[in-house]
Amino acid sequence: MLKVDERFSFEGQSIAWGSLGEGDPIILIHGFPWSSQAWRSIAPWLARTHKVYFFDMLGCGQSEKKEGQNVTETVQSNLLEALINHWGIERPQVVGHDFGGLAALRGHFVNGIDYGKLHLINAVAVLPSGSPFYAHVANYEPAFAGLPDYAHEALFRAYIQAAAHYPLREEAIQLYFEPWSNEVGKAAFYRQIAQADLSNIEEAQKLYAETNFDTHLIWGARDTFIPIAQGEELRGLVKAKSFTPIANASHIGHEDAPETLLGALLQNI
Repeated sequence: MLKVDERFSFEGQSIAWGSLGEGDPIILIHGFPWSSQAWRSIAPWLARTHKVYFFDMLGCGQSEKKEGQNVTETVQSNLLEALINHWGIERPQVVGHDFGGLAALRGHFVNGIDYGKLHLINAVAVLPSGSPFYAHVANYEPAFAGLPDYAHEALFRAYIQAAAHYPLREEAIQLYFEPWSNEVGKAAFYRQIAQADLSNIEEAQKLYAETNFDTHLIWGARDTFIPIAQGEELRGLVKAKSFTPIANASHIGHEDAPETLLGALLQNI
């Protein structure tokens, strides 16, 4: 388990973050519905040579969740910019997975943050995006937020297992489910889905271009959420320096193949 015991106030809302190690900075950004704990097998190894920062995105993990909260992609990239300013670091390496990848991409192409390097793992980045499930939740968010606990947990388990190639360990399922398990967390889970806005992907995608820092892509080859063909498309749009497929991983390579994912990162960090 990573210790996420520091707090930062962002627009009056509490953000949980932590860090490990010393050296040049690396920021790890999780996706949805994960948390900073997705990096628990990765961060300690990177911290042998770097100062590693990790945080729970707004409305996720141990960060604040509340009714009426704005957790759109625009807000998450603004949060990234605010944290970088708070930490007082310049040109960090950034590693982003899933919606964390979109936050990192928007952070540079929309917010104008300069990175030392950018590493994207099965990133939400290009259109088309979303699913019938996302659209259904957006139309009936209150009904989903009112699901009985057993139905909510069953839906959550099915959702995250669909993101993995191998059966997820019970320990991992419980770790990821815990922040979404009470009434506040349940509402926050469906709020995140309902507020996913394709226009935020479109805005960033129009700006993609070759960067003045190296960009590296890592992709689970068996990803059914964001197929590897979209990773290849992103590779061309940002002129990525490398593209590493992981053969026996789906969308959440952190759980399917953490050693392979770490090795792919270490090749370019």
